[in-house]
Amino acid sequence: MERDLKLPNFLAGGRSFLTLGTFVLALTAVFGIVPEALAHGVTHGDKGYIQEITGVHPIAFLYLGAKHMMTGYDHLLFLLGVVFFLYRQKDVVIYVTLFAVGHVITLLFGVIIEINISPYIVDAIIGFSVVYKALDNMGAFQRWFGYQPNTKVATFVFGLCHGFGLATKVLDYELSPDGLIANLIFFNIGVEIGQLLALAAILIAISFWRKSGQFMKHAYGANGVMMMLGFLLMGYQITGYVVS
Repeated sequence: MERDLKLPNFLAGGRSFLTLGTFVLALTAVFGIVPEALAHGVTHGDKGYIQEITGVHPIAFLYLGAKHMMTGYDHLLFLLGVVFFLYRQKDVVIYVTLFAVGHVITLLFGVIIEINISPYIVDAIIGFSVVYKALDNMGAFQRWFGYQPNTKVATFVFGLCHGFGLATKVLDYELSPDGLIANLIFFNIGVEIGQLLALAAILIAISFWRKSGQFMKHAYGANGVMMMLGFLLMGYQITGYVVS
């Protein structure tokens, strides 16, 4: 059993939904005040450095990949949703591997053949993935439609979407063709290192939360907040697409 949505205290956690929702309203204000800080794009310093170098640079691209994942709040929110109700190490490995394989495929494929998709559209889809996973964790699909989508397939498919998001950022670097493949591989390794570091932090935090005895009490509310953050990300990116 990968998760348990039927514990009696689970729905009782919905009482914390409005309180936690106040936090989301505060974040809405922050998004409006500092959009550049939360744009999850390529910094001018990184872009300028990459445009000036040629050849293979393992350390630089390992760093950039790890930095991108560690500061990628949208990727981390989805990753949190994926492992939220996973208790066994085996299940964590399976789901995280499916997610990683998905974004490796589209990251490499998207950059090599230069698939130019609006980063606003891709990031809006990534925001939707957060909404989807939160609803899945809340058991919404089973209640609404009497059907539970395959969570492994969904994780892999959204991994593909997240990979396109990474690809749009890499294309924005305007990499030199000299050493492109090797640098892409190092960038991807960096992404995986960043993902493992972020995952370790998430699992440690969740482990302490579960041991506190408050986990199931607030699980519904926490996923409600996650869902609203996903909608917030979607709205932010769609607005950017419209006004750009």
